[in-house]
Amino acid sequence: MVLRKIVKIDEEKCDGCRQCVPACAEGALQIIDGKARLVSDVYCDGLGACLGECPRDAISVEEREADVFDEEAALAHVEAVAKEKMTHPGPAPVVTLPCGCPSAVAHAIKRIPRTTKPVDSTSNAEATLGNWPVQFRLIPANAPYLDGADLLIAADCVGFAYPALHQELLPGKVTLIGCPKLGDAEALKEKLTEVFSHNDANSITIAYMEVPCCHGLLRIVEEALKGAGKEIPVKTMEIGIHGEKKSA
Repeated sequence: MVLRKIVKIDEEKCDGCRQCVPACAEGALQIIDGKARLVSDVYCDGLGACLGECPRDAISVEEREADVFDEEAALAHVEAVAKEKMTHPGPAPVVTLPCGCPSAVAHAIKRIPRTTKPVDSTSNAEATLGNWPVQFRLIPANAPYLDGADLLIAADCVGFAYPALHQELLPGKVTLIGCPKLGDAEALKEKLTEVFSHNDANSITIAYMEVPCCHGLLRIVEEALKGAGKEIPVKTMEIGIHGEKKSA
């Protein structure tokens, strides 16, 4: 036992909304008997990534005697929860990567329409990305926003080449990006197979570049759907290297 900072939950304020759970990359928080609870002191790093997620201000960080944070134990715990989900499908606990990095915390992005033009911008364009993270490798297969979603599976170069990305492709979609050439194609296929297996998506839009290697994304999605045993409507859009829409 050591004196250190650790998360504290006010059970009187907590209403069990679950918003804090996906913010904890170590899986230290769970909803038990309708309340958020700290599963084990050894899983909590005390950094408080969950603090800003509670709408009732029920989470704080206190300094008290606690077991030392064990990163390896937290990793094993997260993997065990993920394995349990795969073995016994059902309502999923949200699992994020165990590194503790904010880039790995899965969450939906709520967009509020802008009513005024920002003073530091010469453009009226608005961001429409609806989820984070977006990289294949970082998105948990059981992230809550995947089920019932309209998926945009895009080659990462599309975001730089296509000027109307935020206006035409991103709105209303959950975005997953990767490179079928520079990335591990087999890993991309396995991740998509897992995503399709755990969720019932409404539709898939594949956005890819005109270069030959990028067409591999179409094959990866096709094989992942086959591996998951799912039939989901698929639309494709090819983008030219000069930014034009080649086909849709």
